[in-house]
Amino acid sequence: MELKDKIVVVTGAASGIGKALAIKFAAEGAKKVVCVDLNKDGAQAVADEVGGVAFGVNVGVEKEIADMIEAVENDIGPIDLFCSNAGILVAGGMEVPNDDWQRIWDINVMAHVWAARHLVPRMIARGGGYLLNTASAAGLLNQVGCAPYGVTKHAAVALAEWLALTHGDDGIKVSVLCPQAVRSEMTRGHEDSVASIDGLLEPEPVADACVETIRNETFLVLPHPQVLDYMRKKTDNYDRWIGGMRKLNRAYGHVRNPKKAPS
Repeated sequence: MELKDKIVVVTGAASGIGKALAIKFAAEGAKKVVCVDLNKDGAQAVADEVGGVAFGVNVGVEKEIADMIEAVENDIGPIDLFCSNAGILVAGGMEVPNDDWQRIWDINVMAHVWAARHLVPRMIARGGGYLLNTASAAGLLNQVGCAPYGVTKHAAVALAEWLALTHGDDGIKVSVLCPQAVRSEMTRGHEDSVASIDGLLEPEPVADACVETIRNETFLVLPHPQVLDYMRKKTDNYDRWIGGMRKLNRAYGHVRNPKKAPS
């Protein structure tokens, strides 16, 4: 899909990957870029930069997503591309409180479900549309020291797969973004984490990779190309892969989970 003259929504648009996506889409000639974020002032700053529109939305609440989609469709026009990019990270494992598990589940997974629930039928009715869902390399591999993050990102990838296989014949195109570490508010202070082993990317090349994938209408966006090799090694010999991940856990598991730090 070419982005020229398209109406695009980006969640998590106030900073990081979302901001870079909004800027890149505008540069590609999008008709209107809708910048959505819990930080309304931040979203507005990006919208002002790209000549777009801002919404303050908590994507962990279905009604707020539904109301935003309704407002955009009624007041701006039919959404051609919806980027469910907002996400959070929760460190730890089984000891993480239920409320934190629910919060990350709602933001990293259910926000994608809710966006699809309220938008895909509209897209199908008019002949098609595009969804770009941000997951993570953790959704294809896993995340040392961060069970809630690894689990929810796996679910985000699975949902994107399901949407693609179920609604591809309805004209719905789906891509899923699976980077390793990207410089953002989420990675601030954790630049030496396991996800940065292959380098900490700036958001701009990640946005470039997304545009190229959307243009080619392919599924996986892998700004870190090494991830494809890691996936192949994982499926080739699962037990050996888990052994390698255990080594990483011994070296890095304490970085995100201080309770596990070696004495």
